[in-house]
Amino acid sequence: MTRQSALDDRFVHPALFYRDDAEYLAGTVPFVRAGLAAGEPVAVAVPPDNLRLLRDSLGVDAASVRLLDMTVAGRNPGRIIPGVLRAFADAHRDVPVRIIGEPIWAGRNDAEYPACAQHEALINLAFAGRAVTILCPYHTGSLSPQVLADAAVTHPVLVDDDGERHSDHYDPYAIINGYNTPLPAPPHAASIRFTFITAARARRFAVETARRLRLPDARIADLELAAAELAANAVTHGGGTATITMWADHRYVICQVQDGGHLTDPLAGRVPVTPDSLRGRGLLLINHVVDLVRIHTSTQSTTTRVHIAHDYAKKPPCHGELGTLLSDSLTANT
Repeated sequence: MTRQSALDDRFVHPALFYRDDAEYLAGTVPFVRAGLAAGEPVAVAVPPDNLRLLRDSLGVDAASVRLLDMTVAGRNPGRIIPGVLRAFADAHRDVPVRIIGEPIWAGRNDAEYPACAQHEALINLAFAGRAVTILCPYHTGSLSPQVLADAAVTHPVLVDDDGERHSDHYDPYAIINGYNTPLPAPPHAASIRFTFITAARARRFAVETARRLRLPDARIADLELAAAELAANAVTHGGGTATITMWADHRYVICQVQDGGHLTDPLAGRVPVTPDSLRGRGLLLINHVVDLVRIHTSTQSTTTRVHIAHDYAKKPPCHGELGTLLSDSLTANT
């Protein structure tokens, strides 16, 4: 792969545009085998159909590759950098690392996609200066023209059947900022105001409301943790007063907290923290336990919206478990 120069020529982040299985394998199998031949650790996190395709095509070489179902490990796009990509790369810091990550597939819905696009842009910030190559496949037949156009903005190198080229549109901050838009107004929903003194009310309100909304018991603990962290962040960094709102749709129970703060770090919640770190844990924990996080921030306020699926109880089999994410010696400044 051509080495990029936009951030640091040690980090490489190409998008692979493929039309069918043959093009997918032509772009991924040599990438994996070249890494293995060079003694580089290799991980693959892609949707299950492509995971089976790659496993079958790699044959015995598949045993030397870390294989993950991205629809589970990366169900929440905010979990992918800390729980999949950084977890694998940080376990092999002394050697170059190769990863295939396919976070965007046809089954992603409209609520998930902006978080996916921002994730792809944030990879460039999270791995700047690292000897890591992350190849991101995009199926041109099932993804929209907007998704494919965004891929050219989030990836400095583009690969397709015609070969490899630099992207003239590469500008990750255009995606990070461009998808930082006000979230759609919730439907008729229950809400309460709370302060630093009454923050515990927000957690109790979230749990009681989630039960009324028939969130399965298996997910109540996840909702309770997320609500507690959201409330703590809001009153600590958001001016001391915030509003929590709860509602449900056909797929999710949704918990939203709006405060008067301004989130300035786009990587917040997406990188490991040290055990003694006083900041950075809240959103990291939230990303680990919920199925989707959407954030809109401005100089006047920040709205954080978490989604927990009614019918999804499986925990993500990430390379690094939650304890590893919180105890890793690396920080966002590494």
